[in-house]
Amino acid sequence: MNILVVEDDNSISSWLGEKFESSGHPCTLVDSGELALERMDEEAFDIIVLDRMLPGIDGLEVLKRLEGRPHPPVIILSTIDQASDRVAGLRAGAEDYLGKPFDFPELLVRMELLTKRSREGSPQILSLDIQDLHIDLLRRRVTRSGRSIDLTDKEFLLLRTLAENAGQTVPRGILLEKVWGLRFDPQTNLIDVHVSKLRSKVDKGFALPLLKTVRSLGYVLG
Repeated sequence: MNILVVEDDNSISSWLGEKFESSGHPCTLVDSGELALERMDEEAFDIIVLDRMLPGIDGLEVLKRLEGRPHPPVIILSTIDQASDRVAGLRAGAEDYLGKPFDFPELLVRMELLTKRSREGSPQILSLDIQDLHIDLLRRRVTRSGRSIDLTDKEFLLLRTLAENAGQTVPRGILLEKVWGLRFDPQTNLIDVHVSKLRSKVDKGFALPLLKTVRSLGYVLG
């Protein structure tokens, strides 16, 4: 991904730049909405990471000025993170909205999904269904046969990653990288512990197990 980061906090901007570059994604850093619009006229980006609070024109105004012209998907990062704020950002044209503070692995997965959908020309997916399991991606809610399932942030991200590859075995190394942003470590039991907890929540009390272990390979949902 070629990324444009629009963030006026130098510490956050520099940190994001280092994280993206170390993950193999070139990025350009700008600190204002005006500069962001200028750079978008000069260079093709795959995705825009946009702060909402900016000097001069703010993030919502940037989105307003992008309306009606071709542009890459936009994910807003903001400390303003009430439900009404997220709705305002999405209605203004952002494809996703993530509150600060945030986990970098989650941000990266969200961005990868947005760019994948953009390349495929498919509409934004708001929910996923596997058998009787329903995952509301926008509200981050999970139910099975109508029964609510409470998950931690990591458990939700783990379930989402598995659900987006439903029916396919997802290797442990991929899960470790996607969910925790870590390189594969054959000695760690981090994934096994979280999958065990997730399985107890998703499958407990149901006759049909959805989360299965593929020995020596990884895990499959469905």
